Amino acid sequence: MEQRTAHLIADVLIEALPYIQRFKGKTVVVKFGGNAMVDEALKNSFARDVVLMKLVGLNPIIVHGGGPQIGQLLVKLGKTSDFVDGMRVTDSETMDVVEMVLGGLVNKEIVNLINRNGGKAVGLTGKDGDFIRAKKLHIEVRDKPGSTANQPPEIIDLGHVGEVSSIDPAVVNMLGCSDFIPVIAPIGVGDDGQSYNINADLVAGKVAEILKAEKLILLTNTAGILDKQGNLLTGLTLRDVDDLIADGTISGGMIPKTRCATDAIKGGVNRVHIIDGRVEHAVLLELFTNQGVGTLLLSR
Repeated sequence: MEQRTAHLIADVLIEALPYIQRFKGKTVVVKFGGNAMVDEALKNSFARDVVLMKLVGLNPIIVHGGGPQIGQLLVKLGKTSDFVDGMRVTDSETMDVVEMVLGGLVNKEIVNLINRNGGKAVGLTGKDGDFIRAKKLHIEVRDKPGSTANQPPEIIDLGHVGEVSSIDPAVVNMLGCSDFIPVIAPIGVGDDGQSYNINADLVAGKVAEILKAEKLILLTNTAGILDKQGNLLTGLTLRDVDDLIADGTISGGMIPKTRCATDAIKGGVNRVHIIDGRVEHAVLLELFTNQGVGTLLLSR
């Protein structure tokens, strides 16, 4: 190895050392999704990141999505999907597919990836041990064409789409405090015993809140929160986020992701990172380097 290369490696390790010391023993919840879930190189770099986090003393907990994989299987089965505000209307047949894809195919693939890279991952859904209790999510649609000003909103039934009503951390705590890495599929169970598909960002945020996580990391297909000129913003407070939404800087699909982040901070999570999952080793770069690769949100 050339001396220059050796010095560069030493510099990287020295830069990482204070972060490793600071976060040792802390819980970090990572929402795994986007390109990082479908690109082979990115999947493997993510698995190695998670294994290294565990080896240096952090407690990583993974929550994953799987919307594209669900859509692909539904197309193969000849079943069409309707969406309301970006959420898939989920009847009983579709819910069977969701459980098969999220709780089976995708979850087990992530578990296998982590295990192949030297970790000890265990796959869960929110139905295991009644870990995630859910309730049916209803969408209110206002200002439809032809509606009057005083007309009440239309309530849309999305079927087996839910929201988190409560989380029992016992199972995850038991795994996380050992050598195991929990990998969670965002499926909850209702009081009626029905299964519900829940947005993975929301599940990750609620898990981070309940576990009083040091950090919540949300992987996305963008560099993070950008200003109107396309420059990356970081070190944002809750007030900064409100202002950026009000002036239209944060818009579209980034609004619910950002709201998930701010809700987690209000719920007790110290810091939230919205990072670019298209970058190899994005999680390690954000956690253990001075510059990072995304947007950091702070409580104040």
